[in-house]
Amino acid sequence: MLTSGLQHVAAMYAGVVAPPLIVGAAVGLSGTELTFLTGASLFTAGLATFLQTLGVWKIGARLPFVNGVTFAGVAPMLAIVDTTENKADALPVIFGAIIVAGLLGFLAAPWFSRLVRFFPPVVTGTVITLIGVSLLPVAFGWAQGPNPQAKDYGSTTFLSLAAITLVVVLLLRRFTRGFLKQVAVLVGLVIGTLIAIPFGVTDFSPVTEADIVGFPSPFHFGAPQFALAAIISMCVVMLVSMTESTADMLALGEIVERPAEEKTIAAGLRADTLGSALSPLFNGFMCSAFAQNIGLVAMTRIRSRFVVACGGGFLVLMGLSPVAASLISVVPRPVLGGAGVVLFGSVAASGIQTLVKAGLEKDNNVLIVAVSLAVGIIPITAPEFYHAFPETAKIILDSGISTGCVAAVLLNVVFNHLGRGRDADEVTAPMEPGGEISGSRAAKAAHVH
Repeated sequence: MLTSGLQHVAAMYAGVVAPPLIVGAAVGLSGTELTFLTGASLFTAGLATFLQTLGVWKIGARLPFVNGVTFAGVAPMLAIVDTTENKADALPVIFGAIIVAGLLGFLAAPWFSRLVRFFPPVVTGTVITLIGVSLLPVAFGWAQGPNPQAKDYGSTTFLSLAAITLVVVLLLRRFTRGFLKQVAVLVGLVIGTLIAIPFGVTDFSPVTEADIVGFPSPFHFGAPQFALAAIISMCVVMLVSMTESTADMLALGEIVERPAEEKTIAAGLRADTLGSALSPLFNGFMCSAFAQNIGLVAMTRIRSRFVVACGGGFLVLMGLSPVAASLISVVPRPVLGGAGVVLFGSVAASGIQTLVKAGLEKDNNVLIVAVSLAVGIIPITAPEFYHAFPETAKIILDSGISTGCVAAVLLNVVFNHLGRGRDADEVTAPMEPGGEISGSRAAKAAHVH
């Protein structure tokens, strides 16, 4: 449990620390304050993971979900920093907006979850595939090195380290059994890091410079401030985050063979939004489910939510101990990239598995998948495609997962619901855990055929 939980932390660490580093640098924080902000994000990610995995009352999907800082909020937070006259007020304004957006999202969760009936296999399979495809460029970026502006970015050294890590993980998965096979990604990261040392790629200075103990004191950067424009911006981000979380829950539900129903999604969204609302108290940002960890669950087949809760415990401890948090930061980005190819590719493969039961022999469903994938891949293949749109619109349009999800839902309604009433083809019905169609729908489908 400990090693599997640590493996989840290793898979998502870079994604958690990147947003606070980016926003903190834009605000002009010192190195010490950046370390504090990063630790706070780890701490709040652990608390949000506890909410999601263990659950309290009707809060938490109780699925093996890791929660952390969502990348969807980075662009609008940078816009808030740019429009704030006094940079010292930027973080309090951001935190105030996140608190309001989180509370509104918490209240809206039950209504938002009712959209689950519009997510049959043809939609969920498309979205899950998009999640994996959208994450793969992140792994490719990691494989090329830590700094895109550096001269050695994409060098043969970095790419070789990524390839070696990938090969190590594949060999461990192919030729080992039991425990070692389950922690193949973690072992691959350790071996890749050790191999990177002679090349001078591994930096141990974060460990030597970090404090042993450090608590993220509440409102360290000042009391939250509430600016209307910032609140509206973060509310839009919250809607995007809730859409992606819904898709992630549907994806994970398929992988662990416990399909996420309306009740589960509502509880999961409550955990996301409440975690986001509480996060600024400890100087953290908006939280959301981490899709890369879905790939880890798919690959290892370790479905226990308590394993992920153990990972949440590690995150809390890392947030309370900067020196512990710095240990995983030693892993070079190219090594993370090599492991990321397996993790994120596993998510895309899970989506394809779901599409297999989506009735693609129907021309309508082929069109739904084709157009939705095309729309979702636009931000990946043509990043400047929406450059002429307003910044608020780009928050949604630049998320291929969100745009692809919306496209799939709308096309499914148009092709498989409108004008068909209750006698719609069975492929539009949500799937049961065993892949069968429920009750009366199955009888009607048999009668039609």
